[in-house]
Amino acid sequence: LNRESDRSKKAEEDLKALVKEKGAATNVEAIACDLQDFESVRGAIKTIKDKYDSIDVLCNNAGVMALADTATKDGYDVQMQTNHLSHFLLTKELFPLLQKAKELRGEARIVHHSSGARHAQFGTGGGALKPEYFEKKGGDLGGDGSSMIFGGARWQRYHQTKLANSVFTHALSTKLKDTGIKAAVAAPGLAATNLQVTTGEGMGSSMWIMKFSQSAEDGAMPLLACCFDPATENGDFWEPNSIGNVKGLATKVKWDGLSTSEDSAKILWEKSEEACGKFDI
Repeated sequence: LNRESDRSKKAEEDLKALVKEKGAATNVEAIACDLQDFESVRGAIKTIKDKYDSIDVLCNNAGVMALADTATKDGYDVQMQTNHLSHFLLTKELFPLLQKAKELRGEARIVHHSSGARHAQFGTGGGALKPEYFEKKGGDLGGDGSSMIFGGARWQRYHQTKLANSVFTHALSTKLKDTGIKAAVAAPGLAATNLQVTTGEGMGSSMWIMKFSQSAEDGAMPLLACCFDPATENGDFWEPNSIGNVKGLATKVKWDGLSTSEDSAKILWEKSEEACGKFDI
């Protein structure tokens, strides 16, 4: 699933070429989906349901970072709708297909991509989830202030979305206990990807902090472990193994207190249901 763009078309073409080269029995299909538009997300969900009866891995990976304080057409913060609310909607609506995969093949997985930005000490923001960030208050959530140490309202909104990813996963893992469906979450460390280029802060390879980054390929390893590693269990968190979890080998890490907060889980589930509809497991 991706927004239609030259980059997404090229990615699809490259994957198809790789599959052909390797002679793999793999079908690569791109489905248009704009996470900043619930109507588009629901259209993608319908396309998937019309074509497939089961899903083995739902990987909710897409994200934006430190964008301006603007609203989507649905009225929500552009970061929160892209990074969490549309993923909640996808998970809710595609859950029956995950259940079917579990029945057919023994397990299914729901995977999210968080960040070191989930931590309380991130910049000058941080802290637990707050309900207003999940409400139709896009454009009225602190403005566009920022700082070189990743502080200010842009980064506080980003922190809320990345914490939402980990809180959602932990809440799912609790609800999915003993069902055969696994919920797992990854954080990439500091990886040199297009996310830094497209952020509202204009991070790039020349910015001082990127000197400590690892490659995009290495940064993808925790996410790939969540999706495919046989060792992954329900409720696992994968992250690089260096001090500060900035880079290094993908490894299972302990959950932080913010991500496991029952109060934050309650806020997230209730506010997400307000936006996307009831999700009973």
